[in-house]
Amino acid sequence: MQRLKVGDLVQVISGKDRGKQGRIVRLLLDDNKAVVEGVNMVTRHQRPSPQNQEGGKVTKEAAIHVCKLMPVDPATGKPTRVKIRVADDGKPQRVAKSGSAITQG
Repeated sequence: MQRLKVGDLVQVISGKDRGKQGRIVRLLLDDNKAVVEGVNMVTRHQRPSPQNQEGGKVTKEAAIHVCKLMPVDPATGKPTRVKIRVADDGKPQRVAKSGSAITQG
C-alpha cells in the first residue's frame, strides 16, 4: 500500500516551499514524484496556438519528489508519519501517529 494517494492533504517539509500545504493532484509513480496544487510553481513560455491565441507566460505546478512531502494528520493538522494497519474488515488502512485514519480528500 502506498504512503501517499491522489487527493491527500500534504505538507512540504524541505525546499523552497517548506511549510506549504496542498492536495495531491497527480502521482508519478515511476519517478517517485507528485504534483501538489499551489506548490512548486514554475513559469513556462507558451507559443500562440489555435487553442491559446495569446500565448505568453503560463504559471503551473511542477512535480516534487515524494520524500519532501508528508501527509497531514486529520486530527492535529500537523505533518505525520504513516503506518499501515489492518482494519476490522481485513483491508489495509493508513493510520497517522495520533491513531486516526488517513482518508483521501
